[in-house]
Order: sequence, then structure tokens, then C-alpha cells
Amino acid sequence: MDKQDPIVAEIRRFVEREVIPVASELEHRDEFPDSLFGAMKELGLFAIAVPEEFGGLNLSYRTYAGVVEEIARGWMSLGGIINTHVIACHMINHYGTPEQRQRFLPDMATGTKRAALTITEPNAGSDVQAIQSRAVRDGDDYVLNGTKMFITNGRRADFYCAVVKTDPQAEPAHRGISVFLVDRSTPGLIVGRDIPKLGYKGVETTEASFEDVRVPASNLLGGVEGKGFVQVMSGLEVGRINVAARAVGLSQAAFEDAIRYAQQRWTFGKPIAEHQAIQLKLADMATHIQAARLLTHWAADAKDRGERSDMAAGMAKLFATETALEVSLEAMRVHGGYGYTQDLRPERYYRDAPLMAIAEGTNEIQRLVIARNLLKAYPAP
Repeated sequence: MDKQDPIVAEIRRFVEREVIPVASELEHRDEFPDSLFGAMKELGLFAIAVPEEFGGLNLSYRTYAGVVEEIARGWMSLGGIINTHVIACHMINHYGTPEQRQRFLPDMATGTKRAALTITEPNAGSDVQAIQSRAVRDGDDYVLNGTKMFITNGRRADFYCAVVKTDPQAEPAHRGISVFLVDRSTPGLIVGRDIPKLGYKGVETTEASFEDVRVPASNLLGGVEGKGFVQVMSGLEVGRINVAARAVGLSQAAFEDAIRYAQQRWTFGKPIAEHQAIQLKLADMATHIQAARLLTHWAADAKDRGERSDMAAGMAKLFATETALEVSLEAMRVHGGYGYTQDLRPERYYRDAPLMAIAEGTNEIQRLVIARNLLKAYPAP
């Protein structure tokens, strides 16, 4: 973490005091952390990406990355509660009409109104342009139809940023995509089942269907059709910074558990931390974590400067989440048999890490984004 940032330091104290002691128990019960959620509202974590004029904190994305790292060091799932909300705040703040900003952002800053993002469909995930959900203009309204899945906060959100097609015939396809702000209580919006998951417990991941859902035209984000793809891609850059920071936090927690255990567990007359085989693991873990952290800060700084940061965020997300996969496994191996039991935390890290290699665009997609940007930067002679 950035120890010079007082906000990040305060979150670290909160995590040590209130999150770490209860995280494993709540996670094993797959229970939504109501008390921690309330504390996060009190700390202003839902106001991070809201301008001060609407009651927000307007923090830098560098500070946001530090906050998310600390939250995930306690429990990765908590970073997901914040993620889609901050993405929605970013999208409404940067692309919403003045009326939409005034209507949504003040309540979002307090956490009174929470957002979920609906992109993925049964036949469309990382390929956003392949979505099939439709919005058809009907007078002063649009009528939405389609099915969405893998919606974080899908049951508890107050409204959805619904990504749909307003022009299915558009060429290229991304020009036909729009985003609508849909109240969860709107007739025809049906939240389906909670999807069982390997990890990422405590936070619901749901399906939802839109069946002739009538939405006022005033809820079209930005007020102009066909701008949704740019809006979503910009939001996902913020999401990838979140996922990268979550991966760093989880990796840091796994490393801290491993190095403490290695100094307490004795074999052959000395702590296992004095065996070279364990020392090599610890050195690699710490080095990769620091590299992932610096990549995440680099991506956040680019976003703070207002630069296009798809490659930077993609690199950070790719490297940090692959590091989390590696470090969580190595932490389990340092703990030996105990690391495989639910009595200790490594098994939780090991189950949580894979989600981040998939979320906000799979790592295979990140590699393609990175390669395309590199080819632009290094054109053929």
C-alpha cells in the first residue's frame, strides 16, 4: 500500500480491526456482510468516484487502487461490492446528462442508491459487441428485452446500468450499443437465481431478465443512442484497475500468512523459513506482488491523467491476477496440509483468485488488447 496516503492507512486499520477477524466465517457461510457494508458506507467508500459537488470524495484512481488493495487483503469479495458501483459512478459522471448526474450521483455517494452493471449474456461475455438484448423506442420510452447473467450485486442493487442494442444492424456493431439506467422495481425486470460459485462468496452473482421493461428516454445514459460501447469500455478500465488492485490485496494477504507461518513451523530442527526451498518461494512471491502493485499504480495514474488506459489497465489486470493465482497456490504449499483445510485462510485465497483472471474481460482478452495496442505503437516499416 501507499503508506503516505492517510485514506489508505485508515482503510488498512479498518480491515485489520473489523474485516479480517470475521471474513472467513462469513465467507464459509456465503453470507452477505451487512455490518461491514454499513461500515463501508460510513467510511465513504461509495463516494470515491463522485465529484464533491454531488457529495462525493472525488478521489484519485491511485488512491482508489490503494483502498481496494487493502479491502481485498481482508476479503476479496468486498472489493466486488464496491467495483460495479464505482464503475457506474464513473460512467454517469463522465457521460451522463446534467439531469442524470444530479438525479443519481448524490444518492450514490452515500450508498443509499447502489448500482449493478449488466453486460454478460448467455452467448456474449468478453465480446461485448455480440450482446443480443434490445431496446426499441416507443414514444417517450424504450422497451427493453433480453437476458443478463453474472451480475454482481444483482439482488441488492437499486438500479442497473443495462447494456443493450438500440440498433442491431449498425456497422460496426459497437455503434449500435447504448446504456440505460433501469430502476430495479421496474415491471418486467426479473432477478433470477443466485449463481453458485467456487469462491467470491458473500456477494450475490445473479441472472436477470428484461421482459418488455419500459424505461423513460430520460434514462438513456448521455441522452444519445449508440454511445454505450465507449461508455462501457471506459468504465471497464476502472473495473480492471479494481480487479488488479483486488488481486494485489489477495496476493499480499497470502504472502503475509505464508511468511508468518514459515517462521513458526519447524522441520528438521529449524523454522521452514530457513530452508532454501521456502526462501525461494517467498522471494518470488514478494517480487511478483510488488511488480503487480506498481503496474496497477501505473494504470491508475494513466486514468487519473485522463488518458486512454486500456493497455495499461489490461497489463495491470493480466499480471496482477496471474500473480494472485501463483501466490495463492504457493501460500497453500508453504502451509502444507494445513493450507488445504478450512481452518486457515490459504484455501479461501486459492478459491478466490481464479475469479479475477476471468472478471472484467478474461486474461486472454487482455492479451489481445495489449497486443493490438503494441502493434499500433510499433507499426510495420
